Amino acid sequence: MKEIEFTKMHALGNDYIVINETEQEVIPEQYKNKLSDDISTRRFSVGSDGVIFACKSAVADVRFRIFNSDGSEAEMCGNGIRCLAKYVYDNDIVKKETMQIETMEDIKEARLTVEDGEVTSIAIDMGKGYFKPEEIPAIAPSGDTEEFIDEEIDVEGEKVIMSSVSVGNPHAVCFTDVNIDDIDLDYYGPRIENHEAFPEKVNVHFVNIISPEEINILTWERGAGFTFACGTGTTSCVLLGYKMGLLNEKVHAHLSGGDLDITITEHGDFLTAVMEGKAITVYEANMTVEL
Repeated sequence: MKEIEFTKMHALGNDYIVINETEQEVIPEQYKNKLSDDISTRRFSVGSDGVIFACKSAVADVRFRIFNSDGSEAEMCGNGIRCLAKYVYDNDIVKKETMQIETMEDIKEARLTVEDGEVTSIAIDMGKGYFKPEEIPAIAPSGDTEEFIDEEIDVEGEKVIMSSVSVGNPHAVCFTDVNIDDIDLDYYGPRIENHEAFPEKVNVHFVNIISPEEINILTWERGAGFTFACGTGTTSCVLLGYKMGLLNEKVHAHLSGGDLDITITEHGDFLTAVMEGKAITVYEANMTVEL
């Protein structure tokens, strides 16, 4: 048994348990997966969409690690990284309004808006969108090796049109005229997440386009299920929408837990994105865990 300190945070209802390992290892590596699974279980423990570890970095201001509620480690999480940026600023670990954060994929830049000492919003440079199937990774049913756009995948005999991109983790997006409130996410979410077209599984999003500058998103997160918001997912929806000519370069996205703003920039043969939104500290506490 071990007593640990943690901070409960959320970004648009996507909630996380944050543990500080910048000075010393709190949870031994071999227990991180199990601990994340155990303490993320709602009603039986703290409950969360995942566990974030703030770690020391040799190449950036801080290192970001995140484990899903099923114990699997994720490459990147847009809402989670905003929580981390606010956490390290508020706790004087990295007292910078512009900071570099190491992720499993690469280094992300976070720009904090601070008013009267309070972090009011965080903009994250999400980097490039990767559209080639081998980079996502995904297998296009059509055999296309350049992109995974408007591909038909078979879901229990039903043809569903999906497009896919990676922003450090894989996403599959369905732009649909069906109201997302009427979509059975518990049915489609896990079936698409685990579809053979996505060898490392995939985050799943259904999108209603209100206008070229505004969208509604419903999300099923890989390893977590329904989530109120997904930063990398929102970024992916806008990257795909822009590439497909459906959306403009600046988009306001409505998610179940709140809103995000995404800005796309063209760089010749590739696209980058900046995501901006809030992060909230809910409480700080101690708990005893079994390792």
